[in-house]
Amino acid sequence: MKSYRKELWFETDRRRKLINITLEVELCLKESGIIEGLLLCNAMHITSSVFINDDESGLHHDYEMWLEKLAPEKPYNQYRHNGYEDNADAHLKRTIMGREVVVAVTKGKLDFGPWEQIFYGEFDGKRRKRVLVKIIGE
Repeated sequence: MKSYRKELWFETDRRRKLINITLEVELCLKESGIIEGLLLCNAMHITSSVFINDDESGLHHDYEMWLEKLAPEKPYNQYRHNGYEDNADAHLKRTIMGREVVVAVTKGKLDFGPWEQIFYGEFDGKRRKRVLVKIIGE
């Protein structure tokens, strides 16, 4: 069995952003040379997320509105966590959106259903953060 590991780095220009990272992850798979196996992709920061969904701008807007209703950024003083930092909402948003995805690798390709894409969700941006890609298989 082979193993592959790579870190992808992101720095957003705003606090919240959804980034389609499917192409970067597919490049990792190609680099790995693995044809059959499993790919893990996970956020390495507690205020960011990796998830799978459709790459559709209306859906991205809906995520923003829905997450802001569930865990509004402001007022900052509504959260006990906010003292030294002002990112309690980002921690909650990450919990809702999830830490990682696992995708089957079949015949050297990500074995997706229709419309599935991998996204990096940033909820407390404007600084460098990383995503881990780990692939195991043959």
